[in-house]
Amino acid sequence: MAYNKPLPAPTPETQEYWDGLKRHELRIQRCRDCSRHYFYPRPFCPHCYSRNVEWTTVSGKGKLHTFVINYRPARGFESDVPYVIAIVELDEGARMMTNLINVQPDPQHVTADMPVEIVYDDVTPEVTLPKFQPARR
Repeated sequence: MAYNKPLPAPTPETQEYWDGLKRHELRIQRCRDCSRHYFYPRPFCPHCYSRNVEWTTVSGKGKLHTFVINYRPARGFESDVPYVIAIVELDEGARMMTNLINVQPDPQHVTADMPVEIVYDDVTPEVTLPKFQPARR
């Protein structure tokens, strides 16, 4: 079945992130000066403003920082409602926006601070999207 939703358009700053996802690796940047990880990709550290940064593969594990259960979808996502839009705090400290899947979209099943892990969603031969699910015990 063809994927008919919007797809990301990698830029020079984000290409390594998207290439990593295609290999089923979550790659984000880390500052070599203050040692902090950060996300979204950019050429300088948002914490200390150093340009001494590198790409690193992280665990893909973390916790649910906050979330919203969406009942009013963006165009193309009508068949997905309700769905969970989440901010995940990775074990390495960076936070990223994503979708929480493989859980009932209900506040009785989705709670802040719940452990989560990445799921690599190969939506096309060229694009893999990062989604998260409750961590398996």
